[in-house]
Amino acid sequence: MRHEKKGRKLGRTSSHRKAMLSNMAASLILHKQIKTTDAKAKEVRRVVERLISYAKNDTTHYRRLAFAVLRNKEAIKILFEDIAPVYLNREGGYTRILKLGRRPNDAAKVVLIQLVDMVGSDTDKKKKSSKKAAAKKADAVKDSKKSEKQAAVKTAKEKTPDVIDVEPEKTDPEVNPAGEEIKTEE
Repeated sequence: MRHEKKGRKLGRTSSHRKAMLSNMAASLILHKQIKTTDAKAKEVRRVVERLISYAKNDTTHYRRLAFAVLRNKEAIKILFEDIAPVYLNREGGYTRILKLGRRPNDAAKVVLIQLVDMVGSDTDKKKKSSKKAAAKKADAVKDSKKSEKQAAVKTAKEKTPDVIDVEPEKTDPEVNPAGEEIKTEE
């Protein structure tokens, strides 16, 4: 009997399971939501909720505990600086699992796991708006380069005459290996 055996094995070895949950937790922290199977989402929820509780106490000790699980400096930085302040007054329940139905090929239950107050928040909008601004800036640079090229082409066309007479150059008659001259028709 499986009395007092917590957690799901997920059909993986312990090292594979530990690495997978660590990577999924880091992805959830970085992207604020991920799409996965129901069982994996319920397992990664346990990991992420513990990490957010660590992050609410911003000390070196808790940063090291969180890094021992995540192994991702960028995720640790986001967790302690961006995510933890949002949840200071919340006593757990930092994630939500939304059911999306079943996957077509294997009929596995697919869900969307999200950080509760983070999806659609100001931090996401700032990131998206900065990306949009960067894209607009890049488009403006491309447009300015195109207009510069078009202006250069116009000035080049104005400087060159419309008709250019080019006489074919006279070439020496072709000689075959035997030393005989080959006649060409003109």
